Amino acid sequence: MKAMRLYAPRDMRLEDVPAPEPGPGEALVRIRAVGICGSDVHYYLDGRIGDTLAPFPFVLGHECAGEIAALGSPDCGPARAARAVRLPVGTRVAVDPAIPCGHCEICLEGNPNCCPDVRFLSTPPVPGVLSEWYAHPAHLCVPLPDTLDFADGAMLEPLGAAVHAVTLAKVRPGDTVAVLGGGPIGLLVLQVALGSGAGAVYLSEPLPARRALAATLGARAVCDPLAEDPAGWLLEETRGRGVDVAIEAAWSGEAVGQAVRMARHAGRVVLVGIPREDDIAFPAHVARRKGLTLLLCRRMKHVYPRAIALVERGVVDVRTLVTHRFPLARAAQGFELVASLQDGVVKALIEV
Repeated sequence: MKAMRLYAPRDMRLEDVPAPEPGPGEALVRIRAVGICGSDVHYYLDGRIGDTLAPFPFVLGHECAGEIAALGSPDCGPARAARAVRLPVGTRVAVDPAIPCGHCEICLEGNPNCCPDVRFLSTPPVPGVLSEWYAHPAHLCVPLPDTLDFADGAMLEPLGAAVHAVTLAKVRPGDTVAVLGGGPIGLLVLQVALGSGAGAVYLSEPLPARRALAATLGARAVCDPLAEDPAGWLLEETRGRGVDVAIEAAWSGEAVGQAVRMARHAGRVVLVGIPREDDIAFPAHVARRKGLTLLLCRRMKHVYPRAIALVERGVVDVRTLVTHRFPLARAAQGFELVASLQDGVVKALIEV
């Protein structure tokens, strides 16, 4: 089969590799659509995220959808076997990329996204899905309704992260929310917050096309952080009060400090973005005096049914965010586009 492998930063090569065989409890998925995520771009640019190094050559990609092509033997436990039986060959699915252990203390208390032994697609040493086929646990293949196509299915993973972030933030009806960063996650957070009843959502984003899209999707007001201080702008917009919830969804470490300054006293700050640096900084005395609650968002948990419902009901528009599509052979061009933030790119998809 064909697979796109990363050999060094900015060095991707399309190669022939052995096709996988589904093991016990696994499904062989014919990959159809793969989204380029910001975390993938970190590996593409730097070969690492923090202290996690990519073992070259390495396959990237974890936001994906496809169709069941074959099933392995259902002998890894009755629950998983029963799920596999319900997914006949030809079923269109979204792939949940997280494979928690399922039996540690963290998993058993209901936090599989924080499992210390979780295996996650395109996170070393687990390869990603920029290939024609992938073998994955069948119980983590989520059937797609007829109303969602493969591109929609691939967008469920970033939407799931946005749903988890807004859930952590405990956005209540009427709350005011600030979103820092108008990339795919930030724009999805904007929509999920509004769908959760937020009274107003303000967004900070340096790229004009993304600011315009945020306004179209319902942002009360948008700010260019390169032209003015986002925190000062937000405080002016809210008459000095600040917002109930500030959600940071940018690469920039500066956004964390801005979020702390934007939040009202006793407010909540959720950090979603992955900075290129391994350290973040914020004004500690401001956060302390305000008595802020700071939460770090670790991927997502148990959100695919909710994400599907949000798209089906029209609460969240994922299709508008897909601005560019590339075939597998031109995946490197897609990564370069996303890394450079050119041509109005929001979300680029690889169609296999």
